[in-house]
Amino acid sequence: MKLYYKPGACPLASHIALQETGRPFEIEAVDTAAGRTEGGADYLAINPKGYVPALRLEDGSILTEGPAILQYIADSHSEAGLAPATGTFARARMQEQLNWIGTELHKAFGPLFREGTSEAGQDEARVAVAGKFDLIETQLEDGREWLVADQFSVADAYLFVVSNWANFTGIDLARWPYLAAFVSRTAARQSAQAAMRAEGLIQ
Repeated sequence: MKLYYKPGACPLASHIALQETGRPFEIEAVDTAAGRTEGGADYLAINPKGYVPALRLEDGSILTEGPAILQYIADSHSEAGLAPATGTFARARMQEQLNWIGTELHKAFGPLFREGTSEAGQDEARVAVAGKFDLIETQLEDGREWLVADQFSVADAYLFVVSNWANFTGIDLARWPYLAAFVSRTAARQSAQAAMRAEGLIQ
């Protein structure tokens, strides 16, 4: 498989999940503004949506949308234990988390990365993100290590990547100690270290 990504962006979650599987895969960076891959290919021919992530499967099929890619990785590498079993309530809980992270938390960060957002607009976005972080903190304050079923899942990989954006957008995670501990705990995983190193985010 090959993952198309931008360093530090949401595909990092899929990159971490792929690292967790222990199986071989490739990555290729994408300049989404130019619409070209690092190797010079027309990215729109690969993914007409124009954004990342995209995952090329062994048969050449292209899968897009982060939550779908994360669940595919988990289901096609079930031995890695990246998702509760299909049909269980815990699986539904994981999907609940993936959907919320994607449609609420991820989206709330949008103005902070968008060129031309006014200072007032950025302040409003930080308030919106803080409200989402408040909800996550409430979930984590019971002492759980991971979001669902006491096991690291693809939902944790996604939450880690999006929450870590706080460090680049003027939001101090210290205000949410349980979330900050979650981010540190996930960052210390071998899979996260390997993915971030491969994307040039850490040495």
